[in-house]
Amino acid sequence: MPPEEDEQPGDFETTPLEKVRGSARIRLKLVVISGPDVGRSVSLEVGEYRIGSAASCEIALSDKTVSRQHLRLEVREDGVRAVDAGSRNGSYCEQMRFSELEVRVGAVLQVGTTEFKLVPEDSRERVVPPSTRESFGALVGDSRPMRELFTLLERLAAGDADVLVQGETGTGKELCAEAIHQQSPRRQGPFVIVDLAGVAPSLIESELFGHVKGAFTGAQADRAGAFERATGGTVFLDEVGELPLEIQPRLLRVLERRQVKRVGANEYRTVDVRIVAATHVDLEGAVKAGKFRRDLFHRLAVLRVTLPSLRERPDDIPLLVDTVLRRMKKQPGALSDQTRALLAQYPWPGNVRELRNVVEQVVNLGEEALPEMPADSQGPSAGTGAAELELPFKEAKERLVEGFERDYLRSLMERCESNVSRASREAGIDRFYLRKLLKKHGLDGH
Repeated sequence: MPPEEDEQPGDFETTPLEKVRGSARIRLKLVVISGPDVGRSVSLEVGEYRIGSAASCEIALSDKTVSRQHLRLEVREDGVRAVDAGSRNGSYCEQMRFSELEVRVGAVLQVGTTEFKLVPEDSRERVVPPSTRESFGALVGDSRPMRELFTLLERLAAGDADVLVQGETGTGKELCAEAIHQQSPRRQGPFVIVDLAGVAPSLIESELFGHVKGAFTGAQADRAGAFERATGGTVFLDEVGELPLEIQPRLLRVLERRQVKRVGANEYRTVDVRIVAATHVDLEGAVKAGKFRRDLFHRLAVLRVTLPSLRERPDDIPLLVDTVLRRMKKQPGALSDQTRALLAQYPWPGNVRELRNVVEQVVNLGEEALPEMPADSQGPSAGTGAAELELPFKEAKERLVEGFERDYLRSLMERCESNVSRASREAGIDRFYLRKLLKKHGLDGH
């Protein structure tokens, strides 16, 4: 029987790689991430492991919903095979029921109410037990990536350390920052937003640090900057990757010493703020390119969270759609099943923001406002031909997605009178990515 180690959730130390037959084999362990035995881990040597509620099982669980002998793991030198042992309520991997399958590293298995994650024993990855909640502030999701995110946010919000929020455009970075503030000890203080991408470079210093009267043309009175205005609360620096290089040392001083000096002033002022910064930019890449200070990056990134894209959590789309409808004071029936099915299959390059915009347009303008889809990409109920139904799933899906993209973009550019910047804002898509999509579908000369 393999050794079992008592660990706190997310507390996993490293061990060296084991060499097997002249090549490196990653030693694995099974970590319980939810259920009565959460936090427990079992090192997996080559061999067979029975998982169940019976005391005779190599991995015995206290979960009452687990069969006496529920699941069998066959650990080989080249992989792990899971076989359901005739359990009462089935075995699942990533929410799909199975009889037997090859388990990839990082996969989540579920038996009863207990979930395991298969991870390398030498990995520094922190396995986070998923939260039981399906929202954190205005962030919504019931998928594993979001529930794991909520667990991290619960822990971060309770403290007072600065946080870096990463994620694609439209994933909800501002909502995340606001939720951290609202559920922190600073909730009674101000929440001050500075959109660094939307402030003229010549005004960023004044916006952040303030200025004194006469510091520059137009400075007709003293003005407190964002850090002073947020005293006792939180400053949210949106798109911190856009901060000019010459101003970055001043932000570093705020982070390290909580001191600011207004433009034109001689003295530093002490501020009592928490800083939450966000970016969709690869800051590590910006550091290598000389566009972002290394010391500032490391100071910002001490605590960081990454918001998953909507493509990584498609199971959340129905919940998100219903959330948008509820906030619009509409019933779930405001959208047809056919429209919902279409929304669930689209890859959403603009993420949740784009999904919200489309749902609002359809509800306010009628389902005819949904971008027109070719007849062969709307599913059987819309007259899909037999030839398309016989295509492989991947190819059929690609046709649907491409058709949706093309018609959505055509309609978008017509509404926005071919103004790419306006279209980018309305769709919640980066201008660079929007131009790429337009070029892909031959609409760049639209």
